[in-house]
Amino acid sequence: MECAEMDCEEGWALLKCGKQYYNRALACFEKALKEEPDNPEFNTGYAVVAYRLDHNEGTSLEPLRKAVSLKPEDPYTKVLLALKLQDLGKADEAEQYIEGTLPRISQTYVFGYVAKFYRRKGFVEEALKFLAKALQKNPSSTYLHFQIGLCHKKRLIQIKEATNMNPKGEDRERADQSIRLAICHFKKTLKLKATYEIAYVNLAEMYSEIGQLEEAEENFQKVLSMSNLEDHMQQEIHLRYGLFQQFHIKSEDTAITHYLKGLKIEATSHSRHKLLKALEKLATKRIHQNVHVLESWSLLGFVYRLKGDTSGAMSCYEKALRLTGALNPEF
Repeated sequence: MECAEMDCEEGWALLKCGKQYYNRALACFEKALKEEPDNPEFNTGYAVVAYRLDHNEGTSLEPLRKAVSLKPEDPYTKVLLALKLQDLGKADEAEQYIEGTLPRISQTYVFGYVAKFYRRKGFVEEALKFLAKALQKNPSSTYLHFQIGLCHKKRLIQIKEATNMNPKGEDRERADQSIRLAICHFKKTLKLKATYEIAYVNLAEMYSEIGQLEEAEENFQKVLSMSNLEDHMQQEIHLRYGLFQQFHIKSEDTAITHYLKGLKIEATSHSRHKLLKALEKLATKRIHQNVHVLESWSLLGFVYRLKGDTSGAMSCYEKALRLTGALNPEF
């Protein structure tokens, strides 16, 4: 039986089955929308899937706006719209949606997304209050435990920034407490869902904060050995492992290897931009320090080429060619 309502139901079912089904779910909602373009339920489903597939690119912004306009009483889509606006730097508009939605939230799970908004804004205590409310109804939620872990990690970052990256005395105690709590909740997340890839990365980073580098390496290796990861997630993992190698293990060569591995994955994402920036900074630093200068000019040329800066890339490759003293086919 072919009908738009069936397509919509299939879309919601696929959405609940996990992220490997998101593209199929999106196709179902698209098919339903061809029959009824202004159906509120169809637009809500399409916007929710589009949001989950949107890795900081902004592709879900307009679908979310339309869903909210057709179903303004739905707090879930309004909070997702606020999060997407926050992603895109539209903080004031995002705040309006959150403030207007809070009094009408009846579904406890929505508080988890509200908490994410406040945590990213830097309001950690506010975020933790919303997460505590949500956790009362769903104490075994991997998402909620992960968000709590991120809140304690955010608090650690705030303490370090306020103390010029060197907390002492009471600040050190608060920093250590934040690390312990973050580790506790990231471990709880992984106990509930052993395939929660980004939780391994955050757990590893917390171990590196207290000098437990073997534990950090072990968790990074677990996630690096996973298969069938989405492109943007692979980029993020190579970025964060590269940073770990560069700043904690002091192995710039290994860091470069992973920055390059991440950049070989051609998906457009926020992580890809960060990989380019990390590789550019490291190559520039090595040139200034007169370390592996030929390789560093080559890497810098590669970065400029990926950024679309042809003249900058040519300039770097010309410098590399002059250093070789002969024509190099690669350059």
